[in-house]
Amino acid sequence: MLDDIVTWVTDVVDALGYLGVAFLVALENVFPPIPSEVVLPLAGFVAGRGDANVVGMIAAATAGSVVGAWVLYGVSAAIGPMRLRAFIVRFGRWFSVREHHLDRAEEWFDRRADAAVLIGRCVPLIRSVVSVPAGFRHMAPARFTVLTAIGSAMWNTALIAAGAVLGERWERVGDIVGLFQGAVILAIGGGLAWFVWRRLIRPRLASAGDLPPEDRER
Repeated sequence: MLDDIVTWVTDVVDALGYLGVAFLVALENVFPPIPSEVVLPLAGFVAGRGDANVVGMIAAATAGSVVGAWVLYGVSAAIGPMRLRAFIVRFGRWFSVREHHLDRAEEWFDRRADAAVLIGRCVPLIRSVVSVPAGFRHMAPARFTVLTAIGSAMWNTALIAAGAVLGERWERVGDIVGLFQGAVILAIGGGLAWFVWRRLIRPRLASAGDLPPEDRER
């Protein structure tokens, strides 16, 4: 399947140039199976062989990133915090998530919204997802757009430049990004494991009397 995607991405970039890159990057934001570690280095390779301009490719990719981010932002904003809160109140107990957990998450994002959007746009797996809480919290549109553009431009520049430098070996960029992505997956997995222990397993052990007294107080 990945080979088919790479072939299709290559055809689109070769046929449409800047417009193809912008389209693919926008699509990648809402359809993760199209990986940016394929689209962007390939764009750099095409620019490096003289069929396009590196700066133009970065600009096109950044425009696509902003459009894709706005799609998720718009959907999340349309759902809105009230519907999300109603869902948590009704079904949150099945996930050991209560309304006050949502309050804390919203407070955390409100305090760190700028950094979350700016840095999140440079982190695999998080790049698209960060638009969701921004939409839920109705982050100021202009601020969201500027931070998304800056963060996306940094990510796009790194991968497009790497593709231009590596030339026909542009696919090696994906290997490096894959290592970075693996570290992110481990971090997310560790966070989920901690959440399951803290919210599901430990309370049940404590209620059954299977935890030492000192652990019950934590």
